[in-house]
Amino acid sequence: MLSTVCVYCGSSQSIRQVYDDAASCLGQEFARRNISLIYGGGSMGLMGRVAETVQNGGGDVIGVIPFALEKISGQTPGKVIVTSDMHQRKAAMAAKADAFIALPGGFGTLEELFEIVTWRQIGYHSKPIGLLNVDGFFDSLLNFLDDIVEDGFITQAARSILIVESNPAVLIDKLTAATGG
Repeated sequence: MLSTVCVYCGSSQSIRQVYDDAASCLGQEFARRNISLIYGGGSMGLMGRVAETVQNGGGDVIGVIPFALEKISGQTPGKVIVTSDMHQRKAAMAAKADAFIALPGGFGTLEELFEIVTWRQIGYHSKPIGLLNVDGFFDSLLNFLDDIVEDGFITQAARSILIVESNPAVLIDKLTAATGG
């Protein structure tokens, strides 16, 4: 069963509406299913949209933010955990989550996604990891990962760690099934 999901996503405010809509839809699903959100804190971009939607729907929100970013990230809805650095932030989010979802984002989102996938691959955790592939955002990345499998740098088993869906409700269903719930 999923009780808390960590979401990685962009904080940019210069995004297409389709991404904002998907973040809202995911937040609504969390609130409807009573799934708590843990995320990188703040109120900007998709990060803020997911958190605001979960909180407005009556759900629990935990923002984990490094001290250096606390003053520039905007108001964090819900409970705030301040860490000394990014490494502590990522470790705290991973420890509290039952699963992970990445939405569209930039370098930070991709870095967090690949780190948590690597941790799963080497056995640090067995939690499911999903990609919400909004409007084909991750298609090029998924094709690249398929090329890496073909070239022998990762196994098909490692590639299959990522559960990919374009619909938030279906993705949550698949992540729940992957936890045995």
